[in-house]
Amino acid sequence: MSLLIDLINTEIEKHSLLKHRFYQLWQEGKLTLDHLAGYSKEYYQLVKIVPEMVQYTLNNNSDPHSGNLIKTTLREENEHVELWKKFASSLNVSAEDLNNYSPDSLTTKAIDNLLKLCTSSFIEGVAAMYAFEKELPKISETKSHGLRKFYGLHEAAAHEYFDTHKEVDIYHAKIWENILNNCPEDIQEKALNAAKNSLKAQNELLDAVQKRYVDGTLVHTEQ
Repeated sequence: MSLLIDLINTEIEKHSLLKHRFYQLWQEGKLTLDHLAGYSKEYYQLVKIVPEMVQYTLNNNSDPHSGNLIKTTLREENEHVELWKKFASSLNVSAEDLNNYSPDSLTTKAIDNLLKLCTSSFIEGVAAMYAFEKELPKISETKSHGLRKFYGLHEAAAHEYFDTHKEVDIYHAKIWENILNNCPEDIQEKALNAAKNSLKAQNELLDAVQKRYVDGTLVHTEQ
């Protein structure tokens, strides 16, 4: 493992989404199904552009071996969009609801920043994707556990997206990690900054969910 990966992993731990207030409330069983429905619509704005993030990163790649691995990742990310729709459907949010949804301005900003990272250069796209996917297996496990324990969602459709990410993102993150391990020294700072900005954007999206759907609605759960 390279020093660069160590530094990025430190940032991922420092800015872990599991430390965000929204996910803490999820883990504590203090959200409602309405909160989760709102989340499913807001977070869909990221889910649906992940294939674009991977595609832009692939477009900047010049190594055939890495390219083949990233193409596999791209195919799988396209499939994941439909799995999210199943999760949303378990919360009575239709595909039409998702597609017609107007996201919060903070979400739009976060999405734009993530896309910008992936179009800027190959190494910035790789770092942004690593910072996005490295923690997803653990996050997905936590979410799925909470859905069953606190929110009465036991049907397979509610968990397929998270069950898939508990496994496949271990592999995806390893692809990005292997590329970063060979990152030339003169662009390592650029990669680290991209990872930091990716984490910032991911947290801002949860800020948008928290602000739009949760703040001001939890007085009765906090007593």
